[in-house]
Amino acid sequence: MRNWLSQRTNFVILAGMRIGSLNLESNLFLSPLAGYTNLPFRLIVREIGGVGLCTTDLVNARSLLEKRAKAFKLIETSPADSPLAIQLFGSVPEEMRDAAVVAAAQGAVSVDINMGCPVRKVCNVGGGSAMMTELTKTVALVQGMVNAVKIPVTAKMRLGWDEDNLTAPDLARALADVGVAAIFVHGRTRAQGFGGTVDLAGIRKVVEAVPTVPVIGNGDIVTPAAARKMLDETGCAGVSIGRGAFYDPWIFRRIRHLLQTGELLPEEKFAERLRVLSRHLDLMIEVFGEELGCRMFRKIAPWYAKRFGPCHEFNKAIVHLSSRKMFLEVVDDYLRWRQQFLDDAGELLPRFQPAPLVASFMTSADPLAPGKIPVPGGPVERW
Repeated sequence: MRNWLSQRTNFVILAGMRIGSLNLESNLFLSPLAGYTNLPFRLIVREIGGVGLCTTDLVNARSLLEKRAKAFKLIETSPADSPLAIQLFGSVPEEMRDAAVVAAAQGAVSVDINMGCPVRKVCNVGGGSAMMTELTKTVALVQGMVNAVKIPVTAKMRLGWDEDNLTAPDLARALADVGVAAIFVHGRTRAQGFGGTVDLAGIRKVVEAVPTVPVIGNGDIVTPAAARKMLDETGCAGVSIGRGAFYDPWIFRRIRHLLQTGELLPEEKFAERLRVLSRHLDLMIEVFGEELGCRMFRKIAPWYAKRFGPCHEFNKAIVHLSSRKMFLEVVDDYLRWRQQFLDDAGELLPRFQPAPLVASFMTSADPLAPGKIPVPGGPVERW
């Protein structure tokens, strides 16, 4: 294995990472995933280990300034949820500047600017991916934020609006000039959405454009091997994971182990997946209350179940979840039903084991493809 660490020694320190004045224990990042990467999930990922920095769901700068309850719920945190970055979106320079100040006051160790969201309602107001189409305006907005706070300011972007407008290298250079501390790049254009495959060569062009700023690659990382490939082929200083982490919260620990030792850890056993599933629900109830937490968990539990083997009976029941007591009943019923697929040692028979995780499943045209990771419903369900 080529030693990718040697290429970016000014940013990556052993298994750690430096972004401006911020020293992180890992060069692995949890990407914002609207509706999913809330406080409970961030705590789950941190408890499992391997992640260096987590980022909140994207937060509307104006809503934060108006002190709306929804905005403050998105940035809700706890002592165990550290270090934490707050991601902001918006297009009004004064609002983004002042929201960065609020984020810093709330304890964020860095502020991330969303320049990659493809959702129409975000782009239509000049935020998200639309910021990549007006470089002069965007750079002025970012400079105002950098000047307003002492914590690092970072930017999350795509390769460009479409194949004819691959502006990421130029934008990255301009942002580096005004003091952005790191750049996160999703290797697709806005026009691609989450279709097609990630363009590693496109990410590499961004890396080469800003040798003085760490670039973190993002997209299609569902296995440790995919993370290593991105690091090797792009020269990026770290990787950021969204959907892949929600599908497999253990991915950060397994990537870090691979990078440090060259060894690939096996996937977690069913009992461990069930334990973490239960822990996740407990945190949802703690943060959101039993009624809302259980209702929100209906869309979360099936992600875990994708690695359970046969799971349709579990999924049919869990989508009606209304209480912790009901969860225990659903699990008990499922464990009894699952027995028919086990051997004498209590392991899944070979023909019922989940398909191997590979990046190609991310964008399979078949919505029922084994291991496929769909775009989650929520803010990105309609573009």
